[in-house]
Amino acid sequence: MKGDRAVAFGAFAVICIVWGTTYLAIRVAVSTIPPLLLTSVRYLVAGTIMFAVARLRGERVPRDRRTLGELAIVGALLVGVGNLAVVWAEQWVPSGMAALLVATAPFWVVVLELFRSDGERVDLRRGIGMLIGFAGVAMLVTPGGAGAAFDHHFVAGAIVIQLGCVGWQYGTMRGKYNLKHVPTFISSAMQMLIGGVLVGICGLAAGELPRFHVTPKTFAALAYLSLFGSVLAYTAYNVAMKSLRTTTMSLYSYVNPVVAVILGWVILHEQLTWISITAMAVILAGMALVQVSRRADARRITLAERRVA
Repeated sequence: MKGDRAVAFGAFAVICIVWGTTYLAIRVAVSTIPPLLLTSVRYLVAGTIMFAVARLRGERVPRDRRTLGELAIVGALLVGVGNLAVVWAEQWVPSGMAALLVATAPFWVVVLELFRSDGERVDLRRGIGMLIGFAGVAMLVTPGGAGAAFDHHFVAGAIVIQLGCVGWQYGTMRGKYNLKHVPTFISSAMQMLIGGVLVGICGLAAGELPRFHVTPKTFAALAYLSLFGSVLAYTAYNVAMKSLRTTTMSLYSYVNPVVAVILGWVILHEQLTWISITAMAVILAGMALVQVSRRADARRITLAERRVA
């Protein structure tokens, strides 16, 4: 048991570090590789590896049309909306700021839950946390917060990232409730492959192929995103999830933006202003308040179920 816990915490450390570094890798890769084809190649490579792993584990490919259709929808949402939004935005949005803008994802989970008949409701503490978090985003999307990066492209990128967060969270919810019967690795592989193909077709139709240019630096970034950002980190997530509590697992969303901001500042010399640093603290504080409220609700539901039992 102690050995399993040690492996789980090691896997958790991988998640915190690797997913925090992917924003830097995207910023480097998108400097010469167009966003649609970058996203497509990354997930086609990762999906192929994951598919091979799934088959070695004995997981079978679903055959029914309903499941395949759901895999296609979830793959399109996660890859073609969620991840592509970040890649497209990072053409103009610094990597650290992109990570901070993605940190609002827990807020969008709460909003989407409102549309489910049995979904979570927004209490006062959760509502205040969301307002605080979005206030931090508003601080970030200002000349003082964005610094030299501020222009109409930066604002457009910030908006697209928020739309991507909605798509990612909606895709995650659909996968959680509609793909529970599909083995984890084959499900992820199919989502990556389908999403990669769809985005690739869009990239070719948009005429990105003539602009697809790889340098040693951007090739290394693309390889890192495929192998470490997608395959390794996802596998680590599954390993950690089996042994660690959900509350512990959620802590990676606090660490990733900090890692991204520090790396962007040190390696890419991305500008940090006092307003952007304050915005980071405000966003993380709002996210913490929302997460604490959700955990309190989960504990109340568990206690109620025990009383009924």
